Amino acid sequence: MSEDTASGERIAKIIARAGICSRRDAEKLIAEGRVALNGETVTTPATKVGEHDVVAVDGKPLTEPDAARLWRYHKPAGMVTTHKDPQGRATVFANLPKTLPRVVSVGRLDFNSEGLLLLTNDGDLARRLELPAGGWVRRYRARLFGKVAQTDLDKLATGVTIGGVRYGSVIADLERSKGVYSWALVSLKEGKNREVKRVMEHIGLKVARLIRVQFGPFHLGHLEPGQAEEIPARLWREHLGIGRKHRKPGKD
Repeated sequence: MSEDTASGERIAKIIARAGICSRRDAEKLIAEGRVALNGETVTTPATKVGEHDVVAVDGKPLTEPDAARLWRYHKPAGMVTTHKDPQGRATVFANLPKTLPRVVSVGRLDFNSEGLLLLTNDGDLARRLELPAGGWVRRYRARLFGKVAQTDLDKLATGVTIGGVRYGSVIADLERSKGVYSWALVSLKEGKNREVKRVMEHIGLKVARLIRVQFGPFHLGHLEPGQAEEIPARLWREHLGIGRKHRKPGKD
């Protein structure tokens, strides 16, 4: 029996599971005083929620969460992976197919990056999928600018430290080159912010285009930019090693 089971689940986890936002963003809502438990404003994300407690966000009680679902989405370049952008740029969530329910992303892709982005209606599932501890490989096709040989790329396999930040092993295989442009298949597990671009700059290369083609066992396949396709529940549950139904509050 988990610690959460004995005394309820953390309130940020409950909000995330309801599909309102990610657990991290739920903690921000709590800090802003926008979350209430049984009519009282919540002040800490460590607050536990029991089976019969009522949680409200912005005065609206949470509804019973739908069954967890997961989609593959082909993010186009030129969009930020957020619901709102202070700079007024196009966002992923404003441009999703209208058939999708409210979803959150599993991690992010940079503004100019494109390719596979996983989406889910369950913020707690999103957190579970994006944690580096899962050990899932992120694989990208990168168009590189600058003279490069395979021996240069091999230097990244043991990891590098850039500006005091340690980046783990990056496996990069040169696919083809023409002049100062090359394509490489790049694989990594951590997925730190702008990791591919930073490690390539470290060896004197610029990333002219970056396409994520795989996240763990899930592939971009032939999805067109802007297209989404649901992943059958039996597949992702099998990969995560969980039962048929995603767990509800108080049932962990």
